[in-house]
Amino acid sequence: MTDLRIDNAFVVTMDDTRRVIDEGSIVIDKDRIVAVGPTAEIAAAYPADEVIDAAGMAAMPGFIDAHAHAGHGLIKTMAGGDSNAWFDACRVVYTVASDPTFWHAEAALAGLERLKAGVTTGVSLLGGGDSVMRTDKRDAGDAHLDAVKALGIRVQMAIGPTRPPHPWAYADWSDGTKREYLVTFADQIASCEALIRDRHGSEGGRLNIAMLSPTLRSEHLDGATQGEIDDMVTGAQTASRVAREHGLVFTQDGHKQGTVKFAHDRLGILGPEALLSHSTDFTDEEIRICADTGTKIAHNPSAIASVYGRCRVVEMIDAGITVGLGSDGTAPDRSGDMFRHMQQAMHYHRRHFRDSGILPPGRVMEMATIDAAKALGMEAEIGSLETGKKADLILIDLAAPHLYPPNMPLYRIACFANGADVDTTIVDGKVLMRGRKVLSVDENKILADAARETETMLERTGFAPLLETPATFFGHTHY
Repeated sequence: MTDLRIDNAFVVTMDDTRRVIDEGSIVIDKDRIVAVGPTAEIAAAYPADEVIDAAGMAAMPGFIDAHAHAGHGLIKTMAGGDSNAWFDACRVVYTVASDPTFWHAEAALAGLERLKAGVTTGVSLLGGGDSVMRTDKRDAGDAHLDAVKALGIRVQMAIGPTRPPHPWAYADWSDGTKREYLVTFADQIASCEALIRDRHGSEGGRLNIAMLSPTLRSEHLDGATQGEIDDMVTGAQTASRVAREHGLVFTQDGHKQGTVKFAHDRLGILGPEALLSHSTDFTDEEIRICADTGTKIAHNPSAIASVYGRCRVVEMIDAGITVGLGSDGTAPDRSGDMFRHMQQAMHYHRRHFRDSGILPPGRVMEMATIDAAKALGMEAEIGSLETGKKADLILIDLAAPHLYPPNMPLYRIACFANGADVDTTIVDGKVLMRGRKVLSVDENKILADAARETETMLERTGFAPLLETPATFFGHTHY
């Protein structure tokens, strides 16, 4: 007997041959897939303790969000379109106005959104803004991982130092009052090492750690003293070294033209373990550098960075670079719904080339599944439905007006579906959601905790005015 069998699904395997089975079955035992094939052949051969009849549904690997930010879930929409004010809010909230309960509540909320949208694995940078990381101590990282553990999904929590110069001021609220303290680069690296030692690869490989360092761009280097530049270089190289020593993904946020050449020529931090987000307006030389070093790219078509510049995804893929799809988190104006980002990617690049044949739907499905798994170095375990791989998959209910008529299901999934169409989410062989009812956690408690922690943060910061609707919201063509 096996644990679970799913029958009569339209199965999109995303395996090497991109096999599609009209009426297929997936057999799961413990945390692994043990068989995938036509229901007529599989059902009789694999009796199971539980059988899900998935007629009218599509089964596919769970989505993988290759780049997002922890913390963003509780500050989205703040500042009403004023990017500078929003970045300033990030800096304050993530350093001196948050505590472990904030980070737990946010991770639970963001993870719940992922789970319900069929995102079974996600990268989450523990902070954001201009590389403001909550690694002064390990408690925020532990809180994030504890929330994800309860949800049952998979995470790559990226941690590392805040942008130089150090030290940075952080705050402790454990006694109900604000007590600020200074944090050095060495303090942050020590926190990262402790989290790697105790939490990386735990929960059967569901909870993982990645290392990061701030991307060094011209605005950070121009005008800096030689000592400051040396500190930036040492910081990036140290974080990269820690990642390599522990076999971790090494990620950087916010690459754009010129930064890759600097990272390669001056820092020596690129390679198969490197995952660069945004990566806009790269030169042909920088694309060649990424291809030659095996560096991976996380493309975030819905992000603000993709308004200011274009990630040359088509050119990168044609050069042999692995490109995964990311949400960039939910703030200030996005969601964790990877259907949305697949559709955005197609239209974004088609508009650039003025060519409706750019990025076929199957290509963006690959970017959100198997290619994202390759970007994380996890393609042997997740990203496709194959015998021996982890049982991370979703069922999409195709019986909806926006998904009818019932033909061309591959196109319906990529072009018309959304996260609310996900009926069932399974991770590590465990059914975490069925019939859109989440089974692993109390949804109402997560929402209540998120609301409470947001109010607490607003009281600490005085940022309530940032929630006001701008006067230019209606009746104007510009904020």
